[in-house]
Amino acid sequence: MLKIYSKSNPQKLLHIVYYRENIVNDRQELINREEIIEPNNFLQVCSLNMKKGKTFTPHQHIWKKGPEDVIAQESWCVISGEVDVSYFDTDGRFLAKVRVYSGDISVTLEGGHTYECIQDAIVYEYKTGPYTGVENDKVFLNG
Repeated sequence: MLKIYSKSNPQKLLHIVYYRENIVNDRQELINREEIIEPNNFLQVCSLNMKKGKTFTPHQHIWKKGPEDVIAQESWCVISGEVDVSYFDTDGRFLAKVRVYSGDISVTLEGGHTYECIQDAIVYEYKTGPYTGVENDKVFLNG
């Protein structure tokens, strides 16, 4: 990973280049999850290396109160492998199940989702932040 800092403020991180090979650690083992950006930033990015059968509890992100109400919007870019995505309406009702393949992306603006890896997969996850804990970020569904 390459981090580029401001010349006028050397403590201020401005840019990040995350290379695909960063998903492998120094011992040549695949990293399961790596947060690429600190959780206090508006943009959240991580890399995910998931085994076949990996899934997440269905959930949807909730609106956060502030000067302007905001909601976490999330997308996944599948680098390799296959992932089934289940989408839910804003009231938690199931809408559709879609398979995404290497090179595809899934974007959730509102409503719920869950993912199941059909093959081992490497995925980049992008989400709006900042992240202040699960209780401020999402509700779980009975999907």
